[in-house]
Amino acid sequence: MKFRFAPIQSETGQRLLHTVGLENSNIETVIYLKENECFRESSAVLEILKDLGGLWTFASVLKLIPGTLRDGFYRFIAKKRYRFFGKRTTCFIPTPENQKRFLT
Repeated sequence: MKFRFAPIQSETGQRLLHTVGLENSNIETVIYLKENECFRESSAVLEILKDLGGLWTFASVLKLIPGTLRDGFYRFIAKKRYRFFGKRTTCFIPTPENQKRFLT
């Protein structure tokens, strides 16, 4: 299993954040923990794409762009995500097969 998920607000999410020295002070971004290293915003997305493998690894070239510019673009997309990608009217309910990917 390559990726597992935990809501930041959950007890498990809080415990994981604490292990890397982060406290939940209104964290509104993606956090990717890998081997006790913490990636946030655009760095998290690029690290996830790299770990997906295949053609996604080519996205690593974007790490050449300074983090402040990448994160600014990340925040712009995050702010406009519903306009770009739409908004669901219901919450995602994982299938029994996907349920094992969520930390509890």
